[in-house]
Amino acid sequence: MDNYQITNYWDILLSCAMTDERRCTNKAREHMLVYVYSGELQLNEKGKITTVQKGDCAFIRKDNQLVMTKLPKDGELFKAVYLFFMRDFLRRAYHLFDKKKLPLELKRGEMSVYKMPESPAIMSLFLSITPYFDTSLKPTEEWAKLKLQEGLMALLNTDERFYPCLFDFTEPWKIDILDYLNDNYMYDLTMGEIASYTGRSLASFKRDFAKISDLSPQKWLINKRLEAARIKLEDKKTKVSDVCFDVGFKNLSHFSKIYKETFGYAPSK
Repeated sequence: MDNYQITNYWDILLSCAMTDERRCTNKAREHMLVYVYSGELQLNEKGKITTVQKGDCAFIRKDNQLVMTKLPKDGELFKAVYLFFMRDFLRRAYHLFDKKKLPLELKRGEMSVYKMPESPAIMSLFLSITPYFDTSLKPTEEWAKLKLQEGLMALLNTDERFYPCLFDFTEPWKIDILDYLNDNYMYDLTMGEIASYTGRSLASFKRDFAKISDLSPQKWLINKRLEAARIKLEDKKTKVSDVCFDVGFKNLSHFSKIYKETFGYAPSK
């Protein structure tokens, strides 16, 4: 797009938005550290909003879904850098530590978004990445690994609870399936993605879902979206087309057809 630039260097992503506002649903598959150079980033997790302003840095835990709103501010474009801590990278880093000295017995913090305090380590790390916004020169993979290591150590030196969070290589936390679906039914997610976000393999997700519902996951989602649409349409000022897309349907005619089949009357009624 002409008004939006993204560059990815070995799991370091440079993001520059030139529009008045850009909003997207981010599916955090890996732990990440984000630093805002200019503008403002709003992270909305189930209604809880964390604002990351110019000069701020935040940690985002993997296996959760956020709505990110990127905004220019004070006449400056939105610019940010994201460091992604992939599982393989964390495994390699883990093997370099003396295991006897790691505080892995600590209870893992359950924060999904953590606003980092100001520190020289964070500031020097991200200022060293700044030049790559304005050059076509591609950094080396060794440089990127060094920056990821700096980011990792900045996290670990900030709060010991990051140790059990980052170095947990077991299966992800199992999240209550119905709680997750009730919060995220409107998003365009595959069954595989839903399984992953609830901490399960696809086969495990299907087995667990069968224990709580006689419906298939797909049928449950359709029913949930239809019921949500019915409630929204009780507001006579709401447009059918808006409701259709708000609850997760992609096609208006398909939505109207199955709505009528389910409730006995068209959504326009």
